[in-house]
Amino acid sequence: MQVLSKCSSVPVTCLEYVHPWTPSCGVASAEFLVVALQDSFRIYMAVYLLSLVMRGRVPTLGDLRRTIRGLMQSTAFLTMSAFSYSIFLCALRRALGSYNFYTASYIPAFMAAFCAILVERPSRRGLLSLYVANVASETGWNILKSRGLVPVSLPHGQIAIFGVSTAILLYFYRLNRQKDYKDSMFDVFRFALGESEVMKAQEVPAIEGARRESRPRAMGSRSPASTYNVIQMALRAYVNVISRVKNLSKHELCRHRHSCLYNMLSGGARMFSIGVGIQVLMKVLVQARRLIRKPSLARRTFLSKDILKLGCFLGEFTLLYKLSSCLLRHATNSDKAAFAIPSGLIASVAFAHYSDNTIALYIMWKMLQTSYNWGIEKGYVPKVPGFTVFLYCASTALLFHAATMEPMNLRPSYWKFLHSISGGRISVMDRSGFNVYGLATTDQIEQISKLCKTKAEVEFRIFDD
Repeated sequence: MQVLSKCSSVPVTCLEYVHPWTPSCGVASAEFLVVALQDSFRIYMAVYLLSLVMRGRVPTLGDLRRTIRGLMQSTAFLTMSAFSYSIFLCALRRALGSYNFYTASYIPAFMAAFCAILVERPSRRGLLSLYVANVASETGWNILKSRGLVPVSLPHGQIAIFGVSTAILLYFYRLNRQKDYKDSMFDVFRFALGESEVMKAQEVPAIEGARRESRPRAMGSRSPASTYNVIQMALRAYVNVISRVKNLSKHELCRHRHSCLYNMLSGGARMFSIGVGIQVLMKVLVQARRLIRKPSLARRTFLSKDILKLGCFLGEFTLLYKLSSCLLRHATNSDKAAFAIPSGLIASVAFAHYSDNTIALYIMWKMLQTSYNWGIEKGYVPKVPGFTVFLYCASTALLFHAATMEPMNLRPSYWKFLHSISGGRISVMDRSGFNVYGLATTDQIEQISKLCKTKAEVEFRIFDD
C-alpha cells in the first residue's frame, strides 16, 4: 500500500470518520455533550468531595459554596473538551473539504483545548498543564520510539530523570525559595527533610543545649510487676541507646537539634514507616471486598515484598540525603545551597525501589516550571504571556492525536479515560481512511481495545437507536 505524505488529503467525510452511527453532526455533538457532562460530573464530584474530607474539619457554608462553584466550573471545563472536539472535527471538514494527518485530530484538539482551558479557573490551569504535559511527554517519547528516532530503552532512564530533577528542586528548596514559588512539592520536601536543610539567617542552637534537652527523664522508682520486667528493661535499654545517639557530635553548621547520626536514622525510619503505612492503607482500600470475602488473602497481601517498596524508597531517600548533606558540611567546614545537588543525586538512587514513569516525569515538569520562574526572576529568560495555556493546548492535542492515529503509543490509563468520557464513541470512530499514512491505525485500535478490555462496539448510554 502506498504511504501518503502527512500533508496529503484523504477523501473521508465526518460522517464516515467522526460519527458513523448518525448522519447528523448536531446529533453527534449533542451526544458527546450529554455523555461528557455525566462523566465529568462524576469524576469531579469525587475529587471535590475528597478535598473537603482531606481538610479534616466540618466544612462551613462558605466552603460548600466554593466547592459547588468549583465543581460546576471544572465539570464545564472537561465537558467542553469533549464536546468542542467533535464540533471542530466536523467544522474543519466542512471548511477545508477533506482531512489530512494534522486536521484529523491535532488541530481540532488544540482548538478544543483552548476553548476548554479558558472555562477553568486560572488557579487550576498550571496544575492541569503539568498533568497533561506529563502524559504527553511520555506519549511523545513512545511516538519517537515507534519511528526509530530514539533508543528503544534507556537503562535506568527513570532514575536519571528523577535524580537530576529532584536535585535541582532541592537546590531551590535549600535557597528557601518555597515562599516565592508556592508549590506543594516544597511542602513534601519540608515534611520529609524538615526545615533544618533550608538556608536561613538564624542562630544555630548550641550543641550542649541540645544535649541537655535530649537527656531522658529519670525512670520512676516504682518496681513494676514481674511480668513486665523484660519489657521495662527493653524500653530502658532503648531509651539509653537513643539518648546516646542523640548526644553524639554534630557539625556546628548543622541546624538539626540532635546529632547527625540521630537526624539521619530518625528521618529515614520515620519516612519508611509512613511509606509502608500508605501502602497498607491503599491495599486495604483497593482490596477491601476481596479481603472480606477471603480473609486468607490478608497474609499474602500484607507480607509481600511489594508493600515495602514505597517505604524503602522514602526512607532510603531521606537517609541518604541527610547523610550526604552532613558529610559535606563536615568535609568542607561550610554550608552551601549547592550541596543539595550532589546530595539529591546520591539520594535519588533510592528511586530504584519505586521507579515509575509518571512520578519521574511529574518531578521533571515541576523542576522545569520552577527553573522557568527563577529564570524570569533573574532576567535570564523572557516571560511568555499565555505559556501555561499554550502548553496545555499543545499537550492535550498530542494526546488526542495519539488516541486517534496511533493509540498504542498512548498510556492505557489515558485511553480508558477518553473511552469513558466519550461514552465509548472514541472506539467506534471509523479510522480506516487514515491507514494510508502507514501507521496501521485500525490495527492499533483493535490492540488498545483488547489491552484495555474495552469492546470495539459499545452500547451507547444515551440516544441509542
